[in-house]
Amino acid sequence: MIIIHGMNVLPRAVEGALRRRLRVMPAVVVTGARQTGKSTLVEKLVPGRRQMFSLDDLDVLDVARRDPEALLGGKRPVTLDEVQRVPELLSVIKRAIDRDRTPGRFLLTGSANLLVMRRVSETLAGRASWLGLWPMTRAEQRGAGRAGAWEELLAEPEAKWLELLEARDAGREDWRVLARRGGFPTPAVHLRTRADRAIWFDGYVRTYLERDLRELSAVSSLPDFRRLMRAAALRLGQLVNQTELGRDVRLSQPTVHRWLNLLETSYIVVRLPAWSGNLTRRIVKSPRLYWGDTGLALHVAGQEEPSGAHLENLVLHDLLVWRDARAEDAGVFYWRTTTGEEVDFVVEAGGEILPIEVKAGSRPRLRDAAHLRTFRRLCRRKARSGLLLHAGTALEWIAPDVLAAPWWKVL
Repeated sequence: MIIIHGMNVLPRAVEGALRRRLRVMPAVVVTGARQTGKSTLVEKLVPGRRQMFSLDDLDVLDVARRDPEALLGGKRPVTLDEVQRVPELLSVIKRAIDRDRTPGRFLLTGSANLLVMRRVSETLAGRASWLGLWPMTRAEQRGAGRAGAWEELLAEPEAKWLELLEARDAGREDWRVLARRGGFPTPAVHLRTRADRAIWFDGYVRTYLERDLRELSAVSSLPDFRRLMRAAALRLGQLVNQTELGRDVRLSQPTVHRWLNLLETSYIVVRLPAWSGNLTRRIVKSPRLYWGDTGLALHVAGQEEPSGAHLENLVLHDLLVWRDARAEDAGVFYWRTTTGEEVDFVVEAGGEILPIEVKAGSRPRLRDAAHLRTFRRLCRRKARSGLLLHAGTALEWIAPDVLAAPWWKVL
C-alpha cells in the first residue's frame, strides 16, 4: 500500500525511531494493525538496500515454511513483511543473529503484536527492538510526519505554553470529521465520502474476521465475535467489565477475556491502564476501553455521530503515536478515584507528569478543571499544570494551574 499526498509518500512520526533502532539492534520488529502503512514505511526508509519478502505472497510463504534459510541466508539485510504468518521464522532469525549481530540485519513487520502471540515459542529478547505503528495522526495526514505538541509542552515551562500554542499553525477542524475518517491511510487520505469509507471499513472488518483472526486463534463463532466487537465499540471510553460485557452479549466471561485479548493483540482495541501514583485517595484499577481507530469504531458500532468519548479517543491515539515515536520511555494512563474524581489522561515522561482532560464542549468553564486541580493537589504539585482540551477556540488560563486549549491547537 502506497500512501501518496500529491506525489509524495507522507512521512510518519516513527521514522526517526525506526532509524535509531536499526543503527543499534540486529533486529527491529514493526507491529500494528493491517493497513496502517507498515510496508510503505519500511520500503521508503531503505529503498533498494534490503532484500524484501512479503509473506502475503504465497510463493514466499511456501519457501518460508519449507526452507527458511533460503530467505534469510544472504549477506544483504532482510525485510520480512507480515512475519506473523510464519512465527517459526523467529527461531531461525534468533540463530542467525547469534552468529552475526550486525545492526539492522533484520527488519520484520507484522499485523499482530508478536510479543503476546501464543504461537511464538521463541522470543528475540536482547536481539530485537519493538516499534508500534498506529493509524495516522491528524498531523501525519496533513503531511507533518509527527504527533501533537506533547514533547514541546513537556519541555517548556508552563509560562510559555500559551505562546507556544498560539504560534502553532495547526488549522482549525471539526473533530467529528476527523473521528469519522479515522487514521487508516486509505479512508483518511484517499477516500472523500462517507459512503466510500463505509465500503472500505466493511471490507476491513471482513478481512479481519475471515483471515487475520483465524491466523491468530480459533474462534468458534464469528457472529458471536462480531457481536462482541460491536459491544466493545459501543462502550468506547468506559471501564472494562468483562462479566457485564459477557452478560450483554451472552458469552462467558472467559470467552470475553480471550476475545478482548485477541482484539488488543491485533491493535483493534486499546485497554488504557489506570495511573497508580502514590496518592492518598483510593483509585479504580480497571482499564478503560478505547479503539485503535475511531473511524473503524464508529463503523463497527453502527453510529453516525461521534460522541465526546471519540474525541477522547482521538487524543489518546495521538498520545500513543507520540509515546512510541520518542527515544525515551513514556507512559499514558487515566486516573479515577472510587469517589468519582477523574482525569482522562495522565502522561509520565522524563520525570514529568502531565494531566489532561478532554471536553467536547466549545466553552470551557472553571468547573471543567476541578478534577485536574484535585489531581495536582494530591500530587503535592509534582504534576505540571493541567491541560484542558476542548472543541472551541478559546486559548486561556482558566485557573492559575489549568490551561484551556482548542484540541486542534495541540493535535
